[in-house]
Amino acid sequence: MDYRMPRADDLPQIAVSTQSTRCRHNPLGVKGCGEVGTIASPATVMNAVVDALSSFGITHLDMPATPQRIWHAIQGSRQAAAV
Repeated sequence: MDYRMPRADDLPQIAVSTQSTRCRHNPLGVKGCGEVGTIASPATVMNAVVDALSSFGITHLDMPATPQRIWHAIQGSRQAAAV
């Protein structure tokens, strides 16, 4: 009961502005924004897959992590260990 929840009038004034620049890589000059939340997802998933395969000595795996690619990486690491 010693501390109350902050309210909007407890915050400083915030000035919001935008600045737009045209994209030079396509004829329309537009940029995508829907993929912003997915940028880190593929790298995170691939890091998790490589971490799970680290006991096989695998330190890198190219995307996409298909079952065949993972199988070949495991088989390749076993063949390399046998040599």
